[in-house]
Amino acid sequence: MLADAHAHLLPRDYPADAPECFPRMTPVDGDTARELLFGSLRFRARDAFFDAERRVEEMAVSGVDFEVLTPMPPLLRYDLPLADGLALARHVNEFTAQLCATDPARFAGFGMVPMQDPDTAAAELTAIAEAGLRGVEIASNVLGASIGDERFLPFFAEAERLNLPVFVHAMPAPMDRLPASAMGTYVVGIEGALAAASLISGGTAAKCPGLRISFSHAAGGFPLMVTRAQYFWSGTWNEEPPVRERAIMPDDGPSPLDCARRFYYDSMVFDARALRYLVDLLGADRLLIGSDFPAMPREEPAGRTARLLGLPAEQEADLLWRNAFRWLGIDPAVRSRTSVADHLRAGACAGETGGR
Repeated sequence: MLADAHAHLLPRDYPADAPECFPRMTPVDGDTARELLFGSLRFRARDAFFDAERRVEEMAVSGVDFEVLTPMPPLLRYDLPLADGLALARHVNEFTAQLCATDPARFAGFGMVPMQDPDTAAAELTAIAEAGLRGVEIASNVLGASIGDERFLPFFAEAERLNLPVFVHAMPAPMDRLPASAMGTYVVGIEGALAAASLISGGTAAKCPGLRISFSHAAGGFPLMVTRAQYFWSGTWNEEPPVRERAIMPDDGPSPLDCARRFYYDSMVFDARALRYLVDLLGADRLLIGSDFPAMPREEPAGRTARLLGLPAEQEADLLWRNAFRWLGIDPAVRSRTSVADHLRAGACAGETGGR
């Protein structure tokens, strides 16, 4: 069993009367692909982005049994006027729900919301849940603002209340410290780290202890940075018991590592040594398989690097699929007693496993 918790989709089309700021998908002559046009972005989208039958074929080739489908990150355009951003989100969410309904035993879809207006974003979460979508995807920053800023706390509190998991996708923000060629590599890692760190340092992680949240690409450099934060909080090395008189930044809340171990992280770090570190520091129960498919090719077969770790069978099963189901709020035991499709049709609530 293998669940890919980081895979993307794009709608096949957009309304003919959509605002000019909407994306456009145009056919590619002599091919089943389509070209996405969105502002200055031009992207050739393979049919696996929007064709459910093609996705299933690709999953079979890679050995994937289940996908969590989230909108392609460029669709998370928080610079659009609110009315247009909301209309775009609803169109994408409708497409996502329709695609996932073709095979609910294989697909779980996440919606998107206009985070440029946190109140509207929070209110839209109810519609996402009612549409049968299993969670919501957001970018790692909102027009340059950290997601840990207090203005976004009501959004996360509402996601927690509705038992909707959140997927934070690293979204490079323009900077002059690194060249444009580094946007997809180093800057993605920086963005993931800033997003996770902001939720801890801004207090959201402590205030929303039941929030089930995952970060793309293992939150970039965050897992190496959080040990320094732990030292500042505790005054001790190696996560030894705190010595308050030595602590540089003590507080009465959960420790940085306690908060970090409430998060989930996809395993798309491209190296078994990096993945081993994540297992050792954060735990095998915090990690998810991710691929970025079809924007990037999957490992062949999917999950190969995770299997190279030689983890005990129970931990390996956690990493390969069980954690993904726990993050979604689906009891992993359902796989042995009934199909996921039957489970979802029965309307099992997203909080049935307590999120842990």
